[in-house]
Amino acid sequence: MRRVLVAFLFLMPLFAYAGEAKDLAADPVIEKRMIGLAENLRCLVCQNESLASSHAELAEDLRREVREQISKGKSDQEIVEYLVARYGDFVLYKPPMKSYTVLLWFGPFALLFAGIGLLLFQVRKRRQTVPEVELSTEAQDRAISLLNNEKENQA
Repeated sequence: MRRVLVAFLFLMPLFAYAGEAKDLAADPVIEKRMIGLAENLRCLVCQNESLASSHAELAEDLRREVREQISKGKSDQEIVEYLVARYGDFVLYKPPMKSYTVLLWFGPFALLFAGIGLLLFQVRKRRQTVPEVELSTEAQDRAISLLNNEKENQA
């Protein structure tokens, strides 16, 4: 029994061998065009991956849909418009500038400049509120004698 188990463990990697995945489209031209389109589209599930590199089921469905649209003879722009109409601008990696996305495009820069402006304002305000104090010669002599006494005590 032990020999059978050991033999099975040694042969297990042979059963786990996986070949390279085949293209799903019968026509390599369609597959290449689909990959080119899918690299510029965002996976709706993963959100950080392109549609071409995602392994989510929805991404596979969308790639299949893109292949069908290509085989129907639609242009790349028509396919992108179809996906945007169905899923919104979020499906695009480079969403267009629209009135309702201006804050998303320029909001981080506005916050950065507002922070820099607030920092400069605070620094200038602090410089203006700290008065320079002039010590009289009597006060200067006293400070020097205190410092000299401190040095003597440390030695």
